[in-house]
Amino acid sequence: MNKQYNYTNIIKETMILTVAVGIIAAAVYFFLVPSHTSVSSISGLGIILSNFVPLPLSAITMILNVVLLIIGFLTCGKEFGVKTVYTSIMLPIFLALFEILFPNFVSFTNSQELDVLCYILVVSVGLSILFNRNASSGGLDIVAKIMNKYLHMELGKAMSLSGMCVALSAALVYDKKTVVLSILGTYFNGIVLDHFIFDHNIKRRVCIITPKEKELREFIIHELHSGATVYEAYGAYNMEKRNEIITIVDKTEYQKLMKFINILDPKAFITVYNVSDMRYQPKI
Repeated sequence: MNKQYNYTNIIKETMILTVAVGIIAAAVYFFLVPSHTSVSSISGLGIILSNFVPLPLSAITMILNVVLLIIGFLTCGKEFGVKTVYTSIMLPIFLALFEILFPNFVSFTNSQELDVLCYILVVSVGLSILFNRNASSGGLDIVAKIMNKYLHMELGKAMSLSGMCVALSAALVYDKKTVVLSILGTYFNGIVLDHFIFDHNIKRRVCIITPKEKELREFIIHELHSGATVYEAYGAYNMEKRNEIITIVDKTEYQKLMKFINILDPKAFITVYNVSDMRYQPKI
């Protein structure tokens, strides 16, 4: 039973990673390549090198990834390494497939600026899926993951910083406009990526003061299957003692909790905070 469950999880995880890589590859081939910019990706560096090395983009991308893969294995752990090996193999395969299916593809938008914008939006979806599954598409993503792990930088900012080196290298091949677009694209790519990642992981810290404390505690523990902490609080006006219930919930749980409170005690005092990171010891 456990083996079957593990196989099911592996298949599900593989499918998710494959879809994410397909999204990234589509963003690279249909938007990044036509824009002739190098925005936060090893593929961008591959595009630049393809002007000097007589190899297809898919082959250059594979070679560059191998070096960084070894570094990723050594620094970010086995799970990250294995998943990134898979995605790094699949990325050039997808690119090669697109090269065969669309050999003379030019651009969807016929605009360099729109191509960069579309690339940022599409690739951020794929990257956020990978990072949230403790994986990456290889290349500069590995550099960003290392910076995130050891320097505690947000992944988007780490991607922007590492990608700036590639973006600036566009000056060796392209004109000033392309270089500026590469730099701006790299910067905004980091912002959008952080938005997708934190929006996915965001939780809410909800603080509630209500006379119907017992019913609320039971709902949080037994219906939401979440934890809660109770603090003694005193009102400054009359020094009346009340208990404040604090719980941390995800988006779905937050909606259920607020609906329950509106029915239980519409006059309850509630404050809500966004939580982007949380560390705790799970209950056994």
